[in-house]
Amino acid sequence: MALTIPQIRANTMRARHLYQRTRRQNFAVGAFNIDNQETLIAVCRAAQKLKSPVLVEVSHGEVKALGLENIRDMVDNYKDEYGVEMYINLDHSPTVDDCKRAIDAGFEFIHIDISQENHDASIEEVIEKTKEVVEYAKFTGALVESEPHYFGGSSNLHTEKIDYEEIKKTFTTPDFATYFVEQTGIDTFAAAVGNLHGKYPVPKQLDLELLQEVRDALDCQISLHGGSGTPLHYFEDAAKIGVSKININSDMRIVFRKTLEEVLAENPDEYAIVKLMPEVYQAVQAVVEAKIEAFGSAGRAVI
Repeated sequence: MALTIPQIRANTMRARHLYQRTRRQNFAVGAFNIDNQETLIAVCRAAQKLKSPVLVEVSHGEVKALGLENIRDMVDNYKDEYGVEMYINLDHSPTVDDCKRAIDAGFEFIHIDISQENHDASIEEVIEKTKEVVEYAKFTGALVESEPHYFGGSSNLHTEKIDYEEIKKTFTTPDFATYFVEQTGIDTFAAAVGNLHGKYPVPKQLDLELLQEVRDALDCQISLHGGSGTPLHYFEDAAKIGVSKININSDMRIVFRKTLEEVLAENPDEYAIVKLMPEVYQAVQAVVEAKIEAFGSAGRAVI
């Protein structure tokens, strides 16, 4: 059932309060991608067990598969069932129109990423379209996130090594981050300090000194994308520095698939797949719990 405008605005106000708490209390909230009901259940169970606020997020492909209104309804239903503090983030949305539809559906967090669709988009185009989403979001109070250029990697299991000399060319600079935030009016800046999407053969390395410089330069919130495959101590430090949101996807997808493959192989005569899902829930939940502990968000939920 569609939310009313007052309900949406009440949710976005709570979302803003959550981000304020992250800064005051030095924790980050996890944004966990879902592409099915089972993953959503695993996130809810982890949030309930650890009394942690969470964001669930959906990218363009996941929205096409599940539907905006269906996602909104599922999250609201499970939020009530499990009694958790939970919000929805539209992740890496490639167009202004898609962002507007999500805002209308009551998503509390919106990530506009023009460079996702066009890697060569000019900074002028990125700023113009980001500003359009920021202006539209004022009606509901949704928080808008963006970055000035294409963010490397993909939400998958990579076999190639990380070329840090190449990645460093796309690192955030404090001066340009300040300019971008001033020009767009965004609520959250997606920083690039060694984090990139997907999971790689070697652990990721974050430039925490640069992250601190970016934090010192900006008044708005900061997010880190590409959290999978990152040693947990980086998250602990990032939360202390003042990162408000950390995105996790590939770590969950990999354990989901591997666990499902195992239980299917162990039960070749069972065709009621729902009976095999508890082990999958538990495996994904364990991943989410580990991230929540590292982010420092356990015990921070406000219901």
